[in-house]
Amino acid sequence: MTRPDRLARSVAPSVPLWVCSAAMLCLFAGSTAAFTLEFPGPATATAKPVMARASYPMPTGRWVDGDVPVQVVDGMVERAAWQVDVPRLSSLDLMQPLRAQLIAAEFVPVFECETMGCGGFDFRFATDVLPEPQMHVDLGDYRFLSAERKRAGGREVVGLMVSRSASKGFVQITRAVEDAGLALFAATNKATDGFTAGGGASVALSTSNRPALLPAEGGAKGAAVARLVAGGAMVLDGLDFGTGAADLTEGRYASLAELAEWLKANPDKTVALVGHTDTSGGLDGNIVISKRRAASVRARLIEAYGIPPKQVEAQGVGYLSPIASNLTEEGRQKNRRVEAVLTATQ
Repeated sequence: MTRPDRLARSVAPSVPLWVCSAAMLCLFAGSTAAFTLEFPGPATATAKPVMARASYPMPTGRWVDGDVPVQVVDGMVERAAWQVDVPRLSSLDLMQPLRAQLIAAEFVPVFECETMGCGGFDFRFATDVLPEPQMHVDLGDYRFLSAERKRAGGREVVGLMVSRSASKGFVQITRAVEDAGLALFAATNKATDGFTAGGGASVALSTSNRPALLPAEGGAKGAAVARLVAGGAMVLDGLDFGTGAADLTEGRYASLAELAEWLKANPDKTVALVGHTDTSGGLDGNIVISKRRAASVRARLIEAYGIPPKQVEAQGVGYLSPIASNLTEEGRQKNRRVEAVLTATQ
């Protein structure tokens, strides 16, 4: 591995640096030594920094054996992204000046890689990346850097992803500031409103404590599930996936709520969630995307609706089973879908 003192060498960018927008300044406003980052060109924020208490799984190595090694940093986490409006800007042109500025601010690189050295397609989709159009990642040309610096009370870490299109550069920065968490209540501040802890060891949540099901909205209630029962499969209409994106966006999906209601009423039935894509990209990559889309829907059914994991599985077939033409955007949108296939035999 490259020595840290060699990593910290000064880098002369190939294009002039531009002082970044106020959004970037806010990104580092809470750190022990706030500073201004500069982009290699005029930048426009596509996702402004939003800070929240969370956990950031910072990548510490390349994709290998089906996973990306990470260090989880608990504390305040914020993400932001920008477009850099300079044509023919390479990912190296984007990374070099930002990396040099982080090192000048006493960040020490933990892991850095370029496209195939990261793990290619698999690393990108196993890493915390904002969806399109906020952050675009060219699967043939991207770079990643994770770095950390010491601060009072814990670490401050940064995950930097850069990529490009034919006319723009794209930058995402994820920053996490480690802390010890909120102060514990004093022993005398006992909660008494229906909360009972058995000896302080564990607390059982009653049914009323669980998150409410997301309500179904629109559509003929029961029509999709009727197709599932009669024909063996149903398309989960309205799910929001963009080209190359693997995560289901937040929202209330009528078809998902309807399927969840049916699964709860029929605990002996099982379904396979099968992801499908359009024909953008190669087959192997699309099969991975489609399975991850199905896995994202499965996770939503389990987490938001309380469906037992054993009732749903996730699979993906890429673009091998289209329901519309891939020659039009409308057709491609229809092909980016997840279907529920009834797998119970009785």
